[in-house]
Amino acid sequence: MTDRFDWKTVYDNLHRTFPTHRVQPVIGITGNFGDKGCELAEGYFRSVLEAGGIPIILPPYEDLAALLGTLDRIDGLLLSGGGDINPLYLDENPSPELGNINPRRDLPELLITRLAFDRQIPILGICRGIQVLAAALDGELHQDIGHAIRDKESDWLIKHNQDLPREYASHRVAVEEGSMLADIYGGDLSLFVNSFHHQAVAQPGPHLRVVATAPDGIVEAVESSEHKPILGVQWHPECFILRGDDSHMPIFKWIVDEARAYRETVRLHNRILTLDSHCDTPMFADKGTNFRHRDPQLLVDLHKMTEGHLDASIMVAYLPQGERNAEAYKAVTQETEDLLDYIQWLTDTNRKYIGLARTPDELYRHKRRGRKALMMGIENGYAIGRDLSLISHFRQRGVVYMTLCHNGDNDICDSARGNAEHGGLSPFGREVVAEMNRVGMMVDLSHAAESSFWDALEASRTPIVCSHSSCRALCDHPRNLTDEQMRALAQAGGVMQVTLYNGFLRTDGQATVMDAVRHIEHAVEVMGIEHVGIGTDFDGDGGVPGVASASELLNLTRLLRRKGFTDDQLRLLWGENFLRVMRIVQQYNG
Repeated sequence: MTDRFDWKTVYDNLHRTFPTHRVQPVIGITGNFGDKGCELAEGYFRSVLEAGGIPIILPPYEDLAALLGTLDRIDGLLLSGGGDINPLYLDENPSPELGNINPRRDLPELLITRLAFDRQIPILGICRGIQVLAAALDGELHQDIGHAIRDKESDWLIKHNQDLPREYASHRVAVEEGSMLADIYGGDLSLFVNSFHHQAVAQPGPHLRVVATAPDGIVEAVESSEHKPILGVQWHPECFILRGDDSHMPIFKWIVDEARAYRETVRLHNRILTLDSHCDTPMFADKGTNFRHRDPQLLVDLHKMTEGHLDASIMVAYLPQGERNAEAYKAVTQETEDLLDYIQWLTDTNRKYIGLARTPDELYRHKRRGRKALMMGIENGYAIGRDLSLISHFRQRGVVYMTLCHNGDNDICDSARGNAEHGGLSPFGREVVAEMNRVGMMVDLSHAAESSFWDALEASRTPIVCSHSSCRALCDHPRNLTDEQMRALAQAGGVMQVTLYNGFLRTDGQATVMDAVRHIEHAVEVMGIEHVGIGTDFDGDGGVPGVASASELLNLTRLLRRKGFTDDQLRLLWGENFLRVMRIVQQYNG
């Protein structure tokens, strides 16, 4: 046995013992701050190590550049316990019962928690950490538990600050059936926990939900209400390991496993090109937005594309259906030009970070250079009026596809929300499809009536696309495609891009990211993996909890990987299928 002080022998044997090793996920643990500076109780790092992670301590510093740099280097965030949170950060005055606060920790921890949330980094909050989670994600806190429950029947009250040693349990908590927390603990709905806290979560806020309570109703655990790897517990699970009790180790294995999944998902996005085939951000051109900032009005901007690891987006010039006369056609064509000018302006004024692309090769070139990319599309063939020459003009401007109609029949075809004016494609519409084929512009049949779909499928000499549609078998909406349409589209070499619009994912209630996952799974089952993609409809009312903006697209990938999609399959879904069709269309020489 090697002498404990013989460190050189340990060093010499290291690589013989571990010639290769799997890279372990890095868990950043927020450090407490006391008289001697930054400090951390032993149970935190021992639990992370035993769960298979690498613990690093994050001191409480307020340097914003360092905080952002830290998030680039960790795979999971553990918010440790400690003193009360200053109620001024919650826009409250301190109550007489407020305990000791730690002025060094609050601001950096609130910031790093919100920034980690924006980046989809897994988060575990412990004791003070659950309160930081709630405060950072727009929830509310009780400044003092005793004050919060003073009007309750005394028979139900429990002591929330035990005199027992920390490694012993003091009471039970009830866990919600079907919750992520219940799954972590193997379905156990009653847990023995310890208790050393003064504040508590009063309201979890819009991003979290309560999943465990004490007998007196005090919140003991919260988790994401948006299918994200976020969990907070009021007890101290790290203390139990100090006496060899591993009953609470599952919670540390959970954060390490989620951190590993996060790391693998980010690495996948770094390797592949991710393309969103439809977003409506140009609709905000006159709303005073700033694409370079994390703009609260926008679902797609440079910050959110970076946070969600989205490489490229096809931004469309959207034209609502209007009057069909010479004056209206002139006005709508000019509106189209203005919206395309806006997309061009976005790339010109942010050329250090983003570029305009006209071909798949240009998309990949931008990715290799570390830049995001935009492509141009037109939503509603109303943009050309009855002037076929405008198709060539818009293609020369860089437009890669045109959606033949929107919500209303036009001169080209019938809409899914129209009056069946033509019974499908009009004679002029057939000329439009032929001209789009000739100039290398993709024919997009989202929004089209089923009759228009079948006519266009027959008329087009190149594969067609549906840039933002979903499955009618799962959501009976005329905008969605039937299984028969989906099979025919696949047989013709086309693609359907599943959209994230609530009303196209389910007919009742609020859709979530899991509904989007189900539509993708169904489309793949019907069409095959080579004919399905993603077109979010962000900034055009697209986005649902769990994938509500470009910043959350990483969460969609994480959930698809959990469903068993391989990296190669995700590469196809995230753009390569759509780009295959784009290449065929642009290279067509008929």
